[in-house]
Amino acid sequence: MKVLVSDKLGTKGISILEECKELVVEEKTGLSPDELKKIIGDYDGIVIRSATKLKADILEHANKMKVIGRAGVGVDNVDLPTATKKGIIVMNTPEGNTVSTCEHAFSMMMSLSRNIPQAHANVKSGKWDKNKFSGQELLGKMLGVIGFGRIGREFAKRAQAFGMKVIAYDPFITKEFADQFGAESVTLEELCKRADYITLHIPLTPETKYILNKKMFDLMKPNVRIINCSRGGTICEADLIEALKAGKIKGVATDVFEKEPPAGSPLLEFDNVVVTPHLGASTPEAQENVAIAVAEQVRDALIGKEIRNAVNMPSLDAESAKVLRPWVNLSEKLGAFIAQVLEGSVTKVSVQYCGVVTNYNLAPLTIAVLKGLLTVAMGDMVNFVNAPVLAKERGIEVVESKSSQLEDFANHISVIVSTDKGKCQVVGTLFGKKDPRIVKINDYHLDAHAEGNMIYLENEDKPGVIGDVCVLFGKKNVNIAEMALGRIKQGGTAITLFNVDQEVTAEVVKEIKALSKILSVKKVHL
Repeated sequence: MKVLVSDKLGTKGISILEECKELVVEEKTGLSPDELKKIIGDYDGIVIRSATKLKADILEHANKMKVIGRAGVGVDNVDLPTATKKGIIVMNTPEGNTVSTCEHAFSMMMSLSRNIPQAHANVKSGKWDKNKFSGQELLGKMLGVIGFGRIGREFAKRAQAFGMKVIAYDPFITKEFADQFGAESVTLEELCKRADYITLHIPLTPETKYILNKKMFDLMKPNVRIINCSRGGTICEADLIEALKAGKIKGVATDVFEKEPPAGSPLLEFDNVVVTPHLGASTPEAQENVAIAVAEQVRDALIGKEIRNAVNMPSLDAESAKVLRPWVNLSEKLGAFIAQVLEGSVTKVSVQYCGVVTNYNLAPLTIAVLKGLLTVAMGDMVNFVNAPVLAKERGIEVVESKSSQLEDFANHISVIVSTDKGKCQVVGTLFGKKDPRIVKINDYHLDAHAEGNMIYLENEDKPGVIGDVCVLFGKKNVNIAEMALGRIKQGGTAITLFNVDQEVTAEVVKEIKALSKILSVKKVHL
């Protein structure tokens, strides 16, 4: 079997592939999209980093391809729907750069606290302005960690060694889980109010984009220092710049930007902003770790030994896959839907199966629910292999059961997610054995396609309410593809699910919320 390495990979990774007698390895880096398109059909596997873009038009030519191995976490450079449709396993390496990124972020915090870059430049220029660069001790300061995954926890551990107190915001950890690491679980608003330092360790998703914005900056202490070595776009740079100009923030250290490289960014003009060019994973150790991991994963997958860290499919035998693959897709969508409409820290996930699926191994379906649920907040690091581990780490109880009780649909999956603020049930089924539908939300029956961009409303069941929303959509050039409604009794509370052709902006969501008799609005993408 032939494996193409299209981006630079560490020598140890190459050696692992070459030592496998079943594989023929070819290194061809720097290929243009047209060049890659011409040759990709010759290969059974490909190893990439971030430079290679495997878009749909290229993957359509990958007719022999079985495995794509991404050396790193993010897989936004791979068209996952096309890869999945063609039966190509896509794997990433989510753990290789944990320590490297954590250490860089901690170095940024130290540099920011003691004005090291500024003092360095001052002395190098022949000056000795010692009094300009008085710093701040970390001992006794409150550290707020946004995102308490592997990197966030490693950062907290090092901060505690320096005598810092730690509070953490993560929608997928419980208070008990945070306690195990000596941290206090808090809301985002409380973290912003209490922290002397704030560090971000989150992926960029629709839920985390601009998680720090003007509203959050207004809550912060005037001496707060912010460190971002996660992703550009998690902080609204326009709002951050205004806060820096107004003196609301003591300093910022960032390794990432909304636009990279950040040529012309006003952030580069502030003396109290420390910057680096996306160096979080830039150590020989991290590069070697991901190279070894991706090589081993691609090798094992191709020779039929094991599939690890697959982001687009669980491991299924051929016979089960024919029946269960559409149900896996549905399960993932149900988990993702609840994650986008329910607030609070998840404590329990209950999945109940009824009908034909109960004749098969249900573990892949439950894993798919967890993957959909966790990916909304944690992004590409979640896959079909590590989703149960991530749920367990966060103290989430998972209950799986079968039911023989007949309801409106003989074959269905019911997912109930409990948080510290409430719970939500979503029931789904397949139409025509492959079309994923949502048929029940809590006590409300409806029929909605579980696909694409959606708006979920809770509203008073009064004349004109939905008409007002539709008029607003028309004014904002949002096209309604489908609409599903549900209510329990006339004149009570009703729910509406809109399938729309465009992503609805936050500004439009805000205007919907302001309409009369609208109780809540959630934007959903499946």
